[in-house]
Amino acid sequence: MALENGSHVVTAALAGRRLDAALRALTGASWGEVRRALASGKVRIAGEGVRDEARAVTAGAVLEIVLAAPHPRKANTPEVPIVYVDGALVVVNKPAGISTVPFGDESRQDAQHTLDALVRAALTRKFGERGRPPLGVVQRLDKDTSGIIVFARSLAAKLHLSQQLRLHTVHRRYLAIARGVVCSQTFRSRLVKDRGDGRRGSTTNPRLGQEAITHVEALEALDGATLIACRLETGRTHQIRIHLAEAGHALVGEDVYARRGEGPLIAAPRQMLHACELGFLHPTTEREVRFEAAPPEDFAAVLARCKPSVAG
Repeated sequence: MALENGSHVVTAALAGRRLDAALRALTGASWGEVRRALASGKVRIAGEGVRDEARAVTAGAVLEIVLAAPHPRKANTPEVPIVYVDGALVVVNKPAGISTVPFGDESRQDAQHTLDALVRAALTRKFGERGRPPLGVVQRLDKDTSGIIVFARSLAAKLHLSQQLRLHTVHRRYLAIARGVVCSQTFRSRLVKDRGDGRRGSTTNPRLGQEAITHVEALEALDGATLIACRLETGRTHQIRIHLAEAGHALVGEDVYARRGEGPLIAAPRQMLHACELGFLHPTTEREVRFEAAPPEDFAAVLARCKPSVAG
C-alpha cells in the first residue's frame, strides 16, 4: 500500500515503538516508503517535520503525512573516517544511519549523502583527485549497521574482491547485542526475499533461496541480553539479523524481524550490530590484510546499560 496524504493517530498498542515502525503499522506502507518519507521530510508531528526513524512515539500523537512538503536541506554532512586507502581500494569505518549506496527512488540530494558518495567526496578533499571512476561496491552494510567496509578503486580490484566474497574467503566479524541468553552455535538456512509476509526469512524448501551460514560466539552474559560475535561464512542480506531473530534472539534495537513477547524490551537507537573486523587478500599485493574498528558510542552506551549490576 502506497503512502497517501493524511493523519494517523498513534494507538496505545504502538506507544513506545520507533517512529518508522509505528508509521508502517498505521499505513501499511513498505519499510522503504516509510523511511524515504521520513528522510525527505514528508512526516510531521504537532506540525513539525520529523526525520528521526528511531524516535519513540506516544499514544495519541498525530502523525501527519504531507507528500508535497519540500525536501529539507541536509544539515551537517557526516564525517566518514578513512581507515586505509591506496590505488586499489579504500577502507572506511561506516557510521550508522547512512545507506551504503542509493536505493529505490531516492532523490538526487539523498544519493549525494550515501556512503559511496561521501567517501568519494572525502578522497577528493584529501587528495584533490577528480575524474576517477566511481567506487566499486563489493559489499554492503545495512543503513543502521556501523563498521568496517571496503570499496574498490579499480575494475581489477573489484573483480578480485568480488571473487574472494564468492569463494567465502573474506574474514567478516561483527559484534552484536542480542536479546536473551545466546549460546555459541552455527546457524544454517536458506534465505528467501519473501517468507510469506513480505519480509526476508528462512525456507525449508531446498530449491528456493540461497544458503546462509552464520557462526555465533557468545562473549558476555548481560541483563536480558548477550554480547556476541558473529562470523559470516556467507553474506546474504540481513543474514545475522534474520538468523538471530528466527532463533528467538533478535538484536537489541531490531524492529523488522523481532517478534513481540520476546523478553524485556531494551531501548536502543538502532539494531546493535557493528562490523568490527574485515580481512582479505589485497588485490594488488596478494598479501592478507585485516582491518578493525571499535564499536561507536551508541553501541558502547547500550552495552554499558546492559551490564549486570554489581552489589556493593
